[in-house]
Amino acid sequence: MNRFIVILAFILINSTVYAQKPDTVTIIGVGDLMLGSSFPEEDELPPNDGRALLKQVTPILKSGDITFGNLEGVLLDKGKSAKNCNNPSLCFSFRMPTRYVDHLTNAGFNVLSIANNHVGDFGDAGKKSTLKILEDQGIMAAGFSSKPSVIFEKGGLKYGFTAFSASRGTANIRDIETAKQLVSELSLKVDIVIVSMHAGAEGAKYQNVTRKEETYAGENRGNVYQFAHAVIDAGADVVFGHGPHVSRALELYQNRLIAYSLGNFCTHGRINIKDVNGIAPILKVEVTPEGEFVGGKIISTMQSRTDGVLIDPQQQVLNKIKALTAKDFPDTPLYFDDKGKFSKK
Repeated sequence: MNRFIVILAFILINSTVYAQKPDTVTIIGVGDLMLGSSFPEEDELPPNDGRALLKQVTPILKSGDITFGNLEGVLLDKGKSAKNCNNPSLCFSFRMPTRYVDHLTNAGFNVLSIANNHVGDFGDAGKKSTLKILEDQGIMAAGFSSKPSVIFEKGGLKYGFTAFSASRGTANIRDIETAKQLVSELSLKVDIVIVSMHAGAEGAKYQNVTRKEETYAGENRGNVYQFAHAVIDAGADVVFGHGPHVSRALELYQNRLIAYSLGNFCTHGRINIKDVNGIAPILKVEVTPEGEFVGGKIISTMQSRTDGVLIDPQQQVLNKIKALTAKDFPDTPLYFDDKGKFSKK
């Protein structure tokens, strides 16, 4: 009799878990996050200690089951730059105060990439501090060569997240075979695999996806087209790109969405936010529990030095992404309407 009760309880528990699986999930992606740096001077920090930076867009960011961004810098209160700079005032090293993690959690971020060219700005101390603070706050983070991926559960589903860049100490975007193996192994353990790539040349001249290796400042920044297709073939479901500091096209490949670059989302201080560098999407992606694309929406934003991230009524980045997608991927089966929604043709 007791054995019967145990078996019945097991069936009921697993039936309940199965019943709780949603029909679709919302995955939100944004680009670079650098909320203000206390290096080299405290006056690089934003007004009101950054509390207003994400205020206007917080309700949108919190509407996702998963809300992702790229943390462009470290969370660290003290420390010297690890870069060889003769003049610290001309050295781009980003050191966000550790208390700024509250701005991220309060805005709804629960997954962050730490694979980029600024996560090593303050050496091992900066990397260790950043990872510990994020983990202590319950934010999933990955991308170091020592921690290329993370697995977590939310809403009855199991997710795998992994992040890559061209920078030392991070999971290497140029080593595509290793990336494929990692993604393939994740896909066997989880329902949905999310991949982040910090790659490509930087600036307004580099808004297009070339389908070739991109070099910037003498560094091979990877082939984003080849990488994104390879990891989807290996089992990835959504690929979020960032790094060029401008937005790039979207592509639907194998019924999985690739965002080639999500631009500068919230980058206070010394990062250029003029013209196309200052507009960026909040990308809402609807997928099935198996990761297949259902639909999405682009919410256009723009940055203000004083007011942070604002909704852009002119929808500049929506129009930019539509034009780039039409040019770079004319055969991709995506349809965009005038309000930012996009779907499969």
